[in-house]
Amino acid sequence: MTSTVHRTCPLCEAVCGLTLTLDGGGHVTSVRGDKDDPFSKGFICPKGASLGKLDEDPDRLRKPLVREGALWREVGWDEAFTAVKQGLDQVVERHGRQATAVYLGNPSAHTMAGALYGAPLIKALGTRNIFSASTADQMPKHVASGLMFGHPLTIPVPDLDRTDYLLMLGANPLESNGSLCTAPDFPGRLKALRGRGGRLVVVDPRRTRTAAMADEHVFVRPGADAYLLFGIVHTLFAEDLTRVSQEVNGLAEVREAAKHFPPDVVARRTGVPAEVIVRLARELATARTAAVYARIGTCTAEFGTLAQWLVDVLNVLTGNLDRPGGAMFPKPATESAGRRRPYTVGRWKSRVRGLPEANGELPVATLADEIETPGDGQIRFLVTVAGNPVLSAPHGDRLDEAFGQLDFMVSVDPYLNETTKHANVILPPPRVLQSGHYDFALLGFAVRNYTRYSPPLLPLDGQQSEAQILARLTMIASGLEGDLDEFVIGQVLAKAVDTPGSGVEGREVAELRALLDGRTGAELRLDLMLKLGPYGEWAGKGDLSLRKLLDNPHGIDLGPLEPRLPEVLRTASGMIELAPPQLIEDVERLRGKLEEEPPEIVLIGRRHLRSNNSWMHNVGPLVGGSNTCTLQINPADVARLGLGGEAVVRSAKGQVTVPLEPTDTIMPGVVSLPHGWGHAGSSQTVAAEHAGVSANALTDETAIDVPSGNAVFNGVPVSILPTGMITAH
Repeated sequence: MTSTVHRTCPLCEAVCGLTLTLDGGGHVTSVRGDKDDPFSKGFICPKGASLGKLDEDPDRLRKPLVREGALWREVGWDEAFTAVKQGLDQVVERHGRQATAVYLGNPSAHTMAGALYGAPLIKALGTRNIFSASTADQMPKHVASGLMFGHPLTIPVPDLDRTDYLLMLGANPLESNGSLCTAPDFPGRLKALRGRGGRLVVVDPRRTRTAAMADEHVFVRPGADAYLLFGIVHTLFAEDLTRVSQEVNGLAEVREAAKHFPPDVVARRTGVPAEVIVRLARELATARTAAVYARIGTCTAEFGTLAQWLVDVLNVLTGNLDRPGGAMFPKPATESAGRRRPYTVGRWKSRVRGLPEANGELPVATLADEIETPGDGQIRFLVTVAGNPVLSAPHGDRLDEAFGQLDFMVSVDPYLNETTKHANVILPPPRVLQSGHYDFALLGFAVRNYTRYSPPLLPLDGQQSEAQILARLTMIASGLEGDLDEFVIGQVLAKAVDTPGSGVEGREVAELRALLDGRTGAELRLDLMLKLGPYGEWAGKGDLSLRKLLDNPHGIDLGPLEPRLPEVLRTASGMIELAPPQLIEDVERLRGKLEEEPPEIVLIGRRHLRSNNSWMHNVGPLVGGSNTCTLQINPADVARLGLGGEAVVRSAKGQVTVPLEPTDTIMPGVVSLPHGWGHAGSSQTVAAEHAGVSANALTDETAIDVPSGNAVFNGVPVSILPTGMITAH
C-alpha cells in the first residue's frame, strides 16, 4: 500500500517543497516537486530527486559507535552517553572548561535540532572555543551586516521577483540554488527577470552556468571584487549619481575612501576595463529598480568583509535598499525582537594567534593551532556536529593530524568519515524522514515571506532524534538533570510576559505553557516561536501556530517582502552605519595591495548542482557526469605549461595530482577545483569509488579575511606542473 506525503527538502538553501511516494515499508519510491507549494511551485533539482537514496544510504550509521583503538563497536545509547560523560569529566577535571571546543558543520543550519540546541550545548560546555563552517563560508556577510545594521542576521536579499537590474558577484545559483538568498527555482526567477525586460550581469572568474544565461558576464580576477565595487562607488560619487533615501551615518567617510579607487586604477587590479566599471555604475544608478548580490566567491577571499560591505553600500547609494525591486529585509515567521546591544566583534581572541571572535565564534582557520599548541586552554575535548572540517577547512591535512592528538572527541554525524574517524564516540542522528523539519535560519533570507513545517514521516524505531541527542549532550555538559526544552520554554515565556507590548504581557506563564501544541520538545518550541512571532496568534498580528502549519502541509505564503527600516535596525544611532570604523580601517589594507602584481596562477573553488559539500558524495545518482573532481583550466594555460591529461597542483601548503578539464569558460591564470572531495580510503562505498582530491590540501590556514576571520579559499597562489616533472615536495 503506497502513500503520498509532503515535506520540505533539507538538502540546500532553496527550501523546495517535495511530494514523496512511500511504499508500505516506508521506502521512498518517487520524489517530485510539490506543485502546491506557494514558494517553490513544483521546482525540484537532482539533489531533491535523490532524497530517497540519501535517506536510505546503507552506509549511514544506525547505532552509536565507540572506538576502541583502531576498532569500532556498536553500543546502546546509554553506554554511548556514559562514555561521553566520562571523557568530558576527565578533561574538565584536569584542564578546565576552556579545554573543550565545539565545531558546527554546514548541515546544522538545515535541521531543527541544529538551530534549537546548538546554542544551549555551547553554553553548557562553558567554552569560548566555538568554531563552525560559517568562517569557511559566510562570516564576512554577517560581520558587514552586523556593523552596518546592528545585527549579524539582518541581511538584505535581492527582491528577485520585482527587480529590473541584478548585479551578481561570486555566486552561481544555477548550481548552488542560492545562498544567503533563499529562492526556490532561482534559475526560473532569473529567467523571469530577463523575460520582463530586466537585466542580469554576472561578475565571476568563470563563465558559470549562471553567467552563461546572463545578459552580460564580466571576468574578474579572483579576490579583486572589493576593488571593482569600490570603482563603482567612486563613479557614483564622481558623476553625482547617488540617491540615498535612508538615514545614514558615514556618507562623507565612504566618499573619501572611494577617492583612492578610480576605475582606471582598479582596472589593472581587477582585469575589468575602466569603461565597463563606469558603465556598470551608470546602469545601477539609472535602473528603475536594482539590487547588488554577492556570495561565496566574494566571501572566501582576502577582502571578503569589505566586498560584502560594499555590496550594501551600493544598494544604499543607489536608493535601492529596503524598497521593492531592490535589496530588502525578509520577515520570517519565527523572528524575535533580537539583540538591542550594538553589534561588535573581537570581544575575545584566540589563544595562539590572537584572532578576534565574530558572532561568538573563532575562525576555523585557527582550530589546529588551538589543538596542537600546549598551555592553558589547549583544546583536548571536541564535539563536532554535522561537520567534516578535515575536507572543508583550510589546510585540512593539518587538521587530520591534529584531531588524532585530542584526548576525547564526540561526533554527532550519520557517517564514519574523514573527520569522525578520529572520534571516540559517534552519535548518529536518524534518517531525514524520521525527523521533523523547519528552516529557522534559511527562511530569514527568503525572497518572499513564507513558512512551512514537515513533521516526521516515519517512527524512530529505537533511534534517538537529533534533538534528543543534542539535548542529552547539553545536560551532560551542564551537569544538570531535567527537561531542557521545558527549561527553555519557561525562560522564553517568562521574558515574553514581562516585555511591554509583547502580546502576552502580564499573562501567566503556566497558562501559556498549557496552550502550546507539539508531540516533541522541538515542536513545542516551534509552536512557541510561531505564536510569539510577527504573524503569530499571541502577537496579535495573525493566527500562525504549529497547528496551522500542520493543517497546511504545502506551506503558507506570507506575502512579498515589504520595507522594514528603521524597524530592523539595532545600531546605537538608530541609523545605517555606512562607514563602520573597523571597515574603514581595513580599507587601508586594501589600498596597500592595490599595486601588487597578481600571482601567475591562482586557485578558486567550484559548486556542483548535484553536490552540497562532502556528505553527498556517497549517493550514486549524484556522483559522476559533471559532478566530478577535475581541475578546470584555460586551454591557453594547458599549452603554455605543456600539460597532458592530468597535472600536479602545488601550493605553499601541499600538492595534489588531479585530472585536467580544459575549458575556455575560465580565465587564463585561474584554475578551479571543487570543494569537499578527497575520500581515498573512506568507509563510504560510493565516495571511496569517486575519491577525488581535497582542495583543502592546498589552502592556507594562515590566510584569512582580517575583519571576519573567514578562511581564504579563492585566489590561492598555486603552480601547475606536468606529472612527469615532479620531484619531492
